[in-house]
Amino acid sequence: MKVRTSLLALIVTAAAAHGQRRERARDVGIPLEGTPGPLDAITDVAGVEVGHRTLMSGSGRLVVGKGPVRTGVTAIFPRGRDSADPVFAAWFTMNGNGEMTGTTWVEESGFLWGPVAITNTHSVGVVRDAVIEWYVRKERLHRDEWSLPVVAETWDGGLNDINGFHVTKQDAWAALDSARGGPVVEGNVGGGTGMVCNQFKGGIGTASRRLETRDGGYTVGVLVQCNYGRRRPLRIAGVPVGQEITDLTPCREPCRSPRSGLPVAIPPDFGSIIIVVATDAPLLSHQLKRLAKRAALGVGRMGGLAGNSSGDIFIAFSTANPRASRDSGLAQVAMISNDQITPLFEATVQATEEAIINAMLAAQTMTGADDVTVYALPHDRLRETLRKYNRLNP
Repeated sequence: MKVRTSLLALIVTAAAAHGQRRERARDVGIPLEGTPGPLDAITDVAGVEVGHRTLMSGSGRLVVGKGPVRTGVTAIFPRGRDSADPVFAAWFTMNGNGEMTGTTWVEESGFLWGPVAITNTHSVGVVRDAVIEWYVRKERLHRDEWSLPVVAETWDGGLNDINGFHVTKQDAWAALDSARGGPVVEGNVGGGTGMVCNQFKGGIGTASRRLETRDGGYTVGVLVQCNYGRRRPLRIAGVPVGQEITDLTPCREPCRSPRSGLPVAIPPDFGSIIIVVATDAPLLSHQLKRLAKRAALGVGRMGGLAGNSSGDIFIAFSTANPRASRDSGLAQVAMISNDQITPLFEATVQATEEAIINAMLAAQTMTGADDVTVYALPHDRLRETLRKYNRLNP
């Protein structure tokens, strides 16, 4: 109990620290296309709620089963945690070295029947089982005696004791129970706690776009758990940031010492990205498949290459058409025509790009297992680089 109590204290402390807002892409002056919603977050899509559970404890040498711990769980509810009404959904994989459970039923049925949870690679099973038990405890499985939750992952083994299995079902429940609308905490939180993006510190990021009235006035929101990419291809607003900021790569403390040259367990081409796309536009599952695919273009704008060891898996859902999954009778559904869908594609690309940037800007330098340090993207040097290429907004 003493160990667990100490861990919980660290969780509370970490959560308080992460609640301190850091500059986001628009604060820095990065020129971005499109009009964001008021929160510039996935929660700009009415009804969407997000919750995190962050686990941080220990330091120094890795001892499997003890730590250091740098991990967590993030949960996204399409209609809020109090709703059991499914949403039309679809998924897409750009490169499949990763996992997103429940997607065969999403593909078959066209619906997402609960939250999307995101964690580390070796905690998918416990989180999946916890989601089912959470629904049983909430007495949500009256009509259906089975559940196939959607749980996705990226690998945080460079900073976290991933083989120590520190995520518990109680942690998953805490992420689910904490889900709320409003501003979304980004960076080193939830499932993104121990993640690395373009060899900078990565994690959770979000953004949104609101279409013009002539295009329907719909909202598209994106949340990413970014843990992918080499440094050199990194581009922000078209600027080759990865070629301009070539230092600050992962190292072993004390960095800049002979010991820092020891092998670091974060290969430069190893990693993944999970992307959740939400919209209030009335899209059916075949159209949402098209929307999910466009998230790949947002990753490409950032220099993402979908490398061989990367798990780049995306899911998209629409909060329109409530009660479309009724058990009997004729469901009446609405859908926009394919001739009207291109502005939603553009919004998805733009929001994905900004969500990745926001994840890196919110993340803070972290030292984890075996004293490996991953540096945050320095805001001041990013501004200098953008200014050098005449790409900094005043």
